[in-house]
Amino acid sequence: DKLIDGLRSEAKQLSIKDLEMVCEKLKEILITESNIQTVQAPVTICSNIHGQFSDLLDLFRIAGEIPLNNYVFLGGYVSNGLDSVQVIELLLCLKLKYPGNITLIRGKHETRQISQVYGFLGEVERKYGSSDAWEILMDLFDYLPIGALVEGKVFCVSSGLSPNIKTLDEMRLIDRRQEIPHEGPLCDLVWSVADSGTQGWGISPRGAGYTFGEDIVKEFNFVNNLELIARGHQLL
Repeated sequence: DKLIDGLRSEAKQLSIKDLEMVCEKLKEILITESNIQTVQAPVTICSNIHGQFSDLLDLFRIAGEIPLNNYVFLGGYVSNGLDSVQVIELLLCLKLKYPGNITLIRGKHETRQISQVYGFLGEVERKYGSSDAWEILMDLFDYLPIGALVEGKVFCVSSGLSPNIKTLDEMRLIDRRQEIPHEGPLCDLVWSVADSGTQGWGISPRGAGYTFGEDIVKEFNFVNNLELIARGHQLL
């Protein structure tokens, strides 16, 4: 409670000792979670906070505080914004205190390569004086689930689908405890882009993953008895 209050009221960062303690305890929780974590409704699904700490606090104020409201976050916690450290540390502390009320899905920014390019490593080094906290967080990110399933009907994923994955059961078999590779199913889930103007699979302009059309979504939903895919980055 003290750590959460400090982060929320004063936007204080955790000490290295406290951050390491939180992450080690969280690993014990995350290692028990499936690649596709089961979630019950009602739940608020959101993504791409990207270091906007005031926006995160506004989200809790408007949608409801944990544990009175449940949340699924679709990745994109760090990079781009000015307060990625405070954003991810508050979410991790809330996950530790209320593990059943918040699901943290991994996105492409929760990786070593992308977080270096888009500013998270630099922010950590400015605020902590070294990269030690970044290395602790990167190790933790390897434990994050890659999706969530709400009431068996809504599949939540950071970015998209993969031509190599037809079912949720296949996703459950992926070894997620690794840096996101440059290709393959795990890469596709955090990089692929939905494109309502096309059909089938295409080459992604991002340089990783694929584009996929409405027909791909309909087939995936039919095979897995889903009603909806909730993904980050864009509205279609």
